[in-house]
Amino acid sequence: MSEVDMVENHPTEISLSGRLANFGSTRLTGVSKLSGRVHQYVYQRFGGTRFGKWMGKPVFELTVPGRKTGEPRSVILMLVRDGDDLLVCGSFGGRPTAPAWWHNLVAAGNGTVRIGRDTFPVTARVITDPAEHATHWRTLVAGYPDFDTYQALSPRKLPIAVLSRAA
Repeated sequence: MSEVDMVENHPTEISLSGRLANFGSTRLTGVSKLSGRVHQYVYQRFGGTRFGKWMGKPVFELTVPGRKTGEPRSVILMLVRDGDDLLVCGSFGGRPTAPAWWHNLVAAGNGTVRIGRDTFPVTARVITDPAEHATHWRTLVAGYPDFDTYQALSPRKLPIAVLSRAA
């Protein structure tokens, strides 16, 4: 078994917080959406200076054009840094399908990030190489351990993209 296989197939300890987030995302979708919208509204209203954390972990706002309308669509995501880049995971709390923001990001290939008061354009690169995915997965889980639970509860391999500051 290769190192990549060991990382991808390691036994996962399912966390209570991850299971609760998965339950909210898969069974209480209305409550989950409302909670996300309220969090996003307050984050935007205060220019990124309030609600900068979710469950004690830092978050940021990603805005991408909608793939059908072209209108800007924003979402609050877990802030996981990899050097100068940000890592995002289309986890949707472990749901069987990827979230709409993920499809928009893949279609656009770019977006805008707001971390606190700092806003900047980014380009997105979806990770397709298994070894690179395994490396970035370890970084994601170190930044937000519930990703491991989402993966354990999901029937799909959760996708990862690298967001790099655009020139």
